Amino acid sequence: VQLVESGGGSVQAGGSLKLSCAASGFIADYYCMGWFRQAPGKERERVALINTDGATTYTDSVKGRFTIALDNAKNTLYLQMNSLKPEDTAMYYCASMPWVKQCGHVEYNYWGQGTQVTVSS
Repeated sequence: VQLVESGGGSVQAGGSLKLSCAASGFIADYYCMGWFRQAPGKERERVALINTDGATTYTDSVKGRFTIALDNAKNTLYLQMNSLKPEDTAMYYCASMPWVKQCGHVEYNYWGQGTQVTVSS
């Protein structure tokens, strides 16, 4: 499985970005995918998760601002980020785990290289 993120960049507070994660090598009929982020000096944080049924979860700090979406046909994961804040600045990683539907309590086996998001005040 290969995951390739894109779409990161630098924006001012209040702006928007849309991240994409192209997945290849998938053979599972169902799976979970998610976005995680890690800021310098901080632990990795789960941002948003989605399964192939469309069930989603978000960390509290991004609810109402971020939207995760999965295009099964294209094997592509998205993260629409609106109303960005400086505290959203981090490296954002895409991850996947095949053959699971409960996305919140699994250890993700596959990770992308990350895409940097920087929000200035």
